[in-house]
Amino acid sequence: MNYIFFLLIAVSIVAGIVNNTLDKVVNAMLTSCNTAVEIALSLIGIMAFWLGIMRIAEKAGLVQIISKLLYPVTRFLFKDVKKDSPAIGNIAMSVTANALGLTNAATPIGLKVMKELQEDNPKKEEATDAMCMFLGMNTAGFQIIPATVIAILVGFGAKNPTDIILPTLIVTTLSFLTAIVTALILKKVWKND
Repeated sequence: MNYIFFLLIAVSIVAGIVNNTLDKVVNAMLTSCNTAVEIALSLIGIMAFWLGIMRIAEKAGLVQIISKLLYPVTRFLFKDVKKDSPAIGNIAMSVTANALGLTNAATPIGLKVMKELQEDNPKKEEATDAMCMFLGMNTAGFQIIPATVIAILVGFGAKNPTDIILPTLIVTTLSFLTAIVTALILKKVWKND
């Protein structure tokens, strides 16, 4: 990633020199840096608020309740995983945490799920169907409360930053379902030996 950013900066400077607009390029870089700092500072308050709300929901047991409700669906999608595997419950916890905007909590849970799935993997050098399904679900990123996007909109001074909730719910639901269907189709196409 560092190489890509370096390349972008270098090309911009070279283009500025060639077009005799280096002063505009430098001015744009400095203005963008200032804007980035302002947005980052404005994110602190709203992110602290949402993370606090989500932490309260987690401590109150809301995340565990939702994950218990999701358990039958999780069990259906991950039939290949042993019934007594802790991965099933953790998958439900990860999806719930992501849905509630607790991505900081979802990441370690997701890593734990992959470790648990790898322990039961007979072919350690290949990903299992369950791992691929979980990766697809996590990558799709189903969210009910897009806390980070709301925070960015607040940082930019949007009048109604919560207007993003319904479109986000629609898009993330569609991408989540697409990831699941794709994983199920590819499971049938590339059957494990």
